[in-house]
Amino acid sequence: MQLLLAAVVVLPLLGAVAALLPAPPGLKGRNPDQAVLRHGVTVTGAVLAAAVALAVGFDHDHPARMQATTDISWIQALGIRIHLGIDGISLPLLVMTALLTFLCALYSYFHMPAGPSPKAFVALLLVLEAGTLATFAVLDLVLFFLAFEMVLIPMYFLIARWGGAQRQYAAWKFILYTLLGSVVMLLGLLLIGLKSGTFDMVALATDNGPKAQLSHTVQLLAVLAIGIGLAVKAPMWPLHSWLPDAHTAAPTVGSVLLAGVLLKMGTYGFVRIALPIAPDGMHTFAPYLAAFAAVGIVYGSLACLALARRGAKGDLKRLIAYSSVGHMGFVLLGIATMTPTGLNGALFANIAHGLITGLLFFLVGALKDRYGTSDLDRLAGRTGAALYGRAPRFGGLLAFGAIASLGLPGLAGFWGEMLAMFGAFEPAAGLSRPAFLTFMALAGLGTLLTAAYLLIVVRRVCMGSKETAEGGATRTAPVIPDLARYEYAAWSPLAALTVLAGLWPAALLGLTDPVVQQLLGGGK
Repeated sequence: MQLLLAAVVVLPLLGAVAALLPAPPGLKGRNPDQAVLRHGVTVTGAVLAAAVALAVGFDHDHPARMQATTDISWIQALGIRIHLGIDGISLPLLVMTALLTFLCALYSYFHMPAGPSPKAFVALLLVLEAGTLATFAVLDLVLFFLAFEMVLIPMYFLIARWGGAQRQYAAWKFILYTLLGSVVMLLGLLLIGLKSGTFDMVALATDNGPKAQLSHTVQLLAVLAIGIGLAVKAPMWPLHSWLPDAHTAAPTVGSVLLAGVLLKMGTYGFVRIALPIAPDGMHTFAPYLAAFAAVGIVYGSLACLALARRGAKGDLKRLIAYSSVGHMGFVLLGIATMTPTGLNGALFANIAHGLITGLLFFLVGALKDRYGTSDLDRLAGRTGAALYGRAPRFGGLLAFGAIASLGLPGLAGFWGEMLAMFGAFEPAAGLSRPAFLTFMALAGLGTLLTAAYLLIVVRRVCMGSKETAEGGATRTAPVIPDLARYEYAAWSPLAALTVLAGLWPAALLGLTDPVVQQLLGGGK
């Protein structure tokens, strides 16, 4: 198990180095580009296999215990250690990251985005995977920061070199926002380490450990600093404005990984670091976090409604990006309740959002490739998509993704948001219940608005006639290809897991609940 976890983290880095080297003569295939893309599929597939093996070998009877741990001294003078481990919170995120990266590599093998050499693309994709997997596996605050920062450069280049219109602006905005947030977060992490005498996240999470050295003032300052950095990545309103531009400009696989994985790094940090290590500071800031989350839920939904209306020339990728602001608001609201129900809901919503929004970005990217645009007015016009009639399987899968995103019972999107609102109904002791009831009501309004804009999108893009009228004559609109085999292969796992998580939520909640109880109980 130790070797498997180490392989999951290190293998993508080794694969990134190998991707830049010339392919061996027997593995070149038809051309060097095909060889390096096949290399990306092979490495990410091996990482996924190792992650699945970890999940199979995981002791599901004791999910709150750190497993597959490695603890080696790295920088002895500073007390920094190479400390790895997984529990019931990090394991689902680790597997989902490996799955989404593999599906992105598989999709890119058949549909490489326009841009420079595939060698650089595959290497950046693998470095991005290594950083995200390490974020969920490390148990040292300094290593967490390094892994947290490691993803910024590859994502910047994926947007700037393989993105669409205004990619340079979007890439710079992405990296400036996240870097500034990370600098503030580093100050909070260093404050905790220097005041407690350790950077070990497991030791700091126990009440009778080094955490006892942290005064209330230190906890307040630490949560404020760390929270700002995590909130930028989450993304929490009003620190979200980098997200729509980044999603709109990013290539399809960049949008999938940005929404499906990178946003989860922020919310994971709240649960793994801020909540257990500085609970007093978190308790003080919880109402403000919940207020920002509730505003973000409504704001994201209203922005999507504005983009979905006729004549707004709304971009469909931008609309789904704003929907992420709303959905991640439910995750932040669940965390802010500081209750087992709310935290379990937040962790469930994390996974559900990764699966559903990853699927939606795949679909919208393919739709843009087929039509040459993701402008909603053009897709919904007289010569627009009309997917039910022209590409029924594509239209059906897009409708499925939209219905899952709006939180239909029986699909993954339902449970996390419902549990987050239940947590707000009865927040932790000492938190204002009237305030959280108000936040719960705003979140409920957000669910109604979410259903409204997603149903409008489905009606406008999927419905319509295959016939178009021009100059009084009726003619058949040009045929577009329905789902290809490689698209089935890349997207079917996300749809299947969305159904499975919706019908069997206990599989995920059974992993997270014991860990949540232990974190809230001070490590007991």
